Amino acid sequence: MSSTDPLLQPFQLKHLTLRNRVMSTAHEPAYSENGMPKDRYRLYHEEKAKGGIALTAIGGSTNVSLDSPAVFGNLDAGSDDIVPWFQKLADGVHANGAAVMCQITHLGRRTEWNTGDWLPVVSPSMVREPAHRGFPKEIEISDINRIVRDLGAGARRCKEGGLDGVELEAYGHLTDAFWSPLTNSRVDAYGGSLDNRMRFSLEVLDEIRKQVGDDYIVGIRMVVDEDEKNGITREDGFEIARRLVATGMIDFINVIKGRVHSDEALSHVIPNMGTPTAPHLELAGALKREHDIAIFHAARINEIATARHAIAEGHLDMVGMTRAHFADPHIVKKLSSGQEDRIRPCVGVGYCIDRLYEAGDALCAHNPATGREGTMPQVITPGDGPKRKIVVVGAGPAGLEAARVSASRGHDVVLMEAAERAGGQVVTAAKLPRRREIIGITDWLATEVDHLGVDQRYNLFAETDDVRAENPDIVIIATGGLPNASFLEAGEDLVVSTWDILSGQVSPAGNVLLFDDHGQHQALSCAEMIAAAGSKLEIVTPDRAIGQETGGLNYPAYFKTLYQKGTTLTCNLRLTGVWRDGNQLVATLFNEYDKSTTERRVDQVIVEHGTLPMDELYFELKEGSSNLGEVNLPALISGNPQMLENNPQGTYQLFRVGDAVASRNIHAAIYDSLRLCKAF
Repeated sequence: MSSTDPLLQPFQLKHLTLRNRVMSTAHEPAYSENGMPKDRYRLYHEEKAKGGIALTAIGGSTNVSLDSPAVFGNLDAGSDDIVPWFQKLADGVHANGAAVMCQITHLGRRTEWNTGDWLPVVSPSMVREPAHRGFPKEIEISDINRIVRDLGAGARRCKEGGLDGVELEAYGHLTDAFWSPLTNSRVDAYGGSLDNRMRFSLEVLDEIRKQVGDDYIVGIRMVVDEDEKNGITREDGFEIARRLVATGMIDFINVIKGRVHSDEALSHVIPNMGTPTAPHLELAGALKREHDIAIFHAARINEIATARHAIAEGHLDMVGMTRAHFADPHIVKKLSSGQEDRIRPCVGVGYCIDRLYEAGDALCAHNPATGREGTMPQVITPGDGPKRKIVVVGAGPAGLEAARVSASRGHDVVLMEAAERAGGQVVTAAKLPRRREIIGITDWLATEVDHLGVDQRYNLFAETDDVRAENPDIVIIATGGLPNASFLEAGEDLVVSTWDILSGQVSPAGNVLLFDDHGQHQALSCAEMIAAAGSKLEIVTPDRAIGQETGGLNYPAYFKTLYQKGTTLTCNLRLTGVWRDGNQLVATLFNEYDKSTTERRVDQVIVEHGTLPMDELYFELKEGSSNLGEVNLPALISGNPQMLENNPQGTYQLFRVGDAVASRNIHAAIYDSLRLCKAF
């Protein structure tokens, strides 16, 4: 395969031979420590190198200047302190056969003034960025000169750190802010004509070359089309690229389309599930046909067929599969060994980036080992202890992962599931057409469980006798939860759940009130389905924003549909009760700020308030377990075996995972099972 597959062909970039055509583009997972790429950062990139990737780019938005403070864990190449950490990371990646580069930038207005050293953000003109909300200072000539020097020094530190190249970032940051009429209304030598608007970027590249020399690899990740009125047009972008190539100072162009100044705009630059595959590939290919320079690109190229097409048809020289490597860092290794069907798929959930902005570090929705390479294995290997009989009850994400990991460790696993198929709540989540790809999470797990020979028993509502009949050594309860409306003072029997609507068991009525006290995908997915069905819909939440825990890459698609369908969005009201009046329902809503109570008269009330654990079987089995269901939390966190023995007469260990414990998310469910079962 390696001799014929386009993806597995080497590529010559200047003096550097890349072993195949697959790369991970620069991004910031926020695994840094005080701006340094220490062990967690290094191990994350080393894993991709072990997995066969040709090039991994680090440091998305690596800062170089004091007035470009970190806002999402950015690396700091503004001092020589980073050089030893670069060297250690480069050595680790190189030892595993891959190349590594770093992206450097000045964030311009895409940062916050009230962090770091509390310096004003700067931009060519005083145009506020909606996402980060700061009003920038109009950059002065002295600032320009200083930042040019800083970027040159940042590139030098990359070279001194043993990295194979450097990439200048020019989309949404300071460099391209000079290019775009949307952010540059200057009348001096840095504004007006394209010659003037390109002056800063050319000065930066000239300074970088002065500090790293002509032999070092230097590229640019640039917006070629801002796709917005009065912004950089495709024609402008191609002309900017032509002029950059003509200088001879760059060795590759990494193509971007769109703007990142708002959540809605960013959701098109980094598109999620429900959008076309590789939506900007044609643009990258058109640029490649015009220039004799290496072209890189990444945007929703999350599976092998599309990546292969991009290379085979000559659209790209290197194809970025960045989020795909979050899901599976061993893509190339599996491809080259004939195991393409075992690649864990990126389904476009967008949890990685959404979590980065909300909780501080990027994590994959269904691969909890990514970013935890120091403690969690990407590849589960057989254990050296005794083979045990393990019964797993429930074939949702938590149960499937428990079965997968336990079987991979060499144990005899029985998986029991009440439904006719695997998937649990993911099956329901996939009912919204735009999010149907999410089923790939549990489909992959189910395929792996098949591959490992797990004894699977569907259409079996497991009871105590079913479990005990297997004479298990370990029992894992992964029975999930059921919708929770128990908080209501009255009318619990009158409401329906988001599950009822999404599954199709209940149809949306004419006039619907949807109460969301969860803030995640469940209510918004249900709302999108209701709105599309033509019902009159009001979403009510006690939070100060609709979908408060739904990240910036995901909520724009929901809001687009809701606004198109005339949905009413109401915040700061809590549903307290529902009662029937004739053929309608009356919902009572409480405002905790002014202590007022209002009512809505509707045909249907839908509630999303998380789930209550289905834990009856767990409690029935507790008294027969040696640990009485208790988890040694320090052992769980450190990855050590569970050795508690609270009941010497017990014949099995008992654990529960996922929503059978508490209402959480897919990542938490799978992580529960991975860190528990890898120690068996």
